[in-house]
Amino acid sequence: MAARSANAVWEGDLKGGKGKVKLGSGSFEGAYSFASRFEEGKGTNPEELIGAAHAGCFSMALSAGLGRAGFTPTRIQTEARVHLEKAEDGFKISRIQLVTEAEVPGIDARKFQEEAEAAKKGCPVSKALASVPIELNAKLKTARTTS
Repeated sequence: MAARSANAVWEGDLKGGKGKVKLGSGSFEGAYSFASRFEEGKGTNPEELIGAAHAGCFSMALSAGLGRAGFTPTRIQTEARVHLEKAEDGFKISRIQLVTEAEVPGIDARKFQEEAEAAKKGCPVSKALASVPIELNAKLKTARTTS
């Protein structure tokens, strides 16, 4: 398997400095700063990038699990909310909330919840973040019909 990479450059002190993160694939590059991380400033931040990675990984893991169980999802949409909080020795990611909605024809709610929990535990990003509590809110939506 390939190793994936990203890089970051930071210039200046903590509060007045600025940085840039870039994915190794070149598909994303974004600015970050003290304000974008700890306040409501413009730009991205490490926690937002972790959230994107987790949401993407979970959605793919759920699709894979559903496929192994004989179900083909029409759509899976996941949001990962990464909570950064002040701790005794600085800051920490205190919890991650995965909120997912999926359209999966032919599945019942119990089986869907079972597959969603398995995806939460089995997704490689969840495993990497195992020291952080991960909460899951998984909702099965009725498939859209065309008229």
